[in-house]
Amino acid sequence: MKQHILIIGAGFGGVWSALSAARLLDKYDRHDVQISVLAPQPALRIRPRFYEADVHAMQAPLGPLFAAVGVDFIEGAADRIDENGKQVTYRNAAGIATTLTYDRLVLAAGSRLNRPQMEGIQHVFDVDQIEDATRLEAHIKGLNNLPDSPARNTVVVAGGGFTGIETATEMPARLREALGDNANIRVIVVDRGPQIAASMGDGIRPSIVQASEHLGLEWRLNTSVAAVDAGGVTLADGERIESSTVIWTIGFRANPLTEQVSGTLDPQGRLHVDGNLKVKGLADVFAAGDVAYAATDDLGHFAGMSCQHAIALGRYAGNNVAADLIGVAPMTYSQPKYVTCLDLGAWGAVYTEGWDRQLKLVGQEAKELKQQINTVWIYPPAADRATALAAADPLIPVA
Repeated sequence: MKQHILIIGAGFGGVWSALSAARLLDKYDRHDVQISVLAPQPALRIRPRFYEADVHAMQAPLGPLFAAVGVDFIEGAADRIDENGKQVTYRNAAGIATTLTYDRLVLAAGSRLNRPQMEGIQHVFDVDQIEDATRLEAHIKGLNNLPDSPARNTVVVAGGGFTGIETATEMPARLREALGDNANIRVIVVDRGPQIAASMGDGIRPSIVQASEHLGLEWRLNTSVAAVDAGGVTLADGERIESSTVIWTIGFRANPLTEQVSGTLDPQGRLHVDGNLKVKGLADVFAAGDVAYAATDDLGHFAGMSCQHAIALGRYAGNNVAADLIGVAPMTYSQPKYVTCLDLGAWGAVYTEGWDRQLKLVGQEAKELKQQINTVWIYPPAADRATALAAADPLIPVA
């Protein structure tokens, strides 16, 4: 009977874990290990692009790719992990509960936007999942059916972090497409910081300020959204903003499956892992992507909840879970290079390198790089066995 590597999740961490495990098994000509990926759908959803229009198309099918490398796909949503019994219970599309056993487990279940318990939160939109972003897109396209009013013409984005900025800077063009060039549109970003993009550093901040001015974005700083209703928001400082479109981008947390694993969690619910991406204190469980709290170097930097880190974490986790099972040496996860490529709508983009975000490219030049990243680099490889396995080498730099 074959030994079994079970990977929970078909996001960036899960997909690259599967490919990398297949690569190592192929390298050692091992045919006695089965790799399975458990996820709700056989598609890699390109989540970093969900702030864009035409979001329904932003997914890549995984069936042909997994077939090419010998990975089984199991459709379902995991809801229980039993470490002692080495079992995972999941529910299929019909809601029927089924149990899988494993010899090694890779948890790569991703993260979710953590909506607060706030008055009127049911009125907000977000771009966290493809269904949510599609609902927002349909709403924006339908605004033209509403009477002209300040509320119809105003988008409020709660949160001035990466997702908030990319969403907000895309909104003027999307609103004009829906409402026409003569509409008196407003896009307002609400952020607790004392200045625009305060947490991002002085290297990247001037570009965000320039883009905001060019696009006509308004910022409300040193405040937050206190309440939402069908007609708009009330801020913590008492200001009322009429808006039919409030988009929430604050607060991401690892999948709650991490709470079923007897490891240490960071404040975002991520599991502490060692250098091989094995959950600390456990012999048979690895973590990758947004559920892993992993050191990227020896300087005190840790992987973020980002595609950039999830791809590399997946490559190392897959390699190491297979290595652990067949008794070969693992590879210590290392990702010292960190980059930022932030889309800024029609203004362009900004690209920096290093954790201190040293400015490298701005405007159209950075925009071309961002489009290359979004449309080519982060997509899975072609469904060709040799090509896919070669792409899964952990030593390939992500950025």
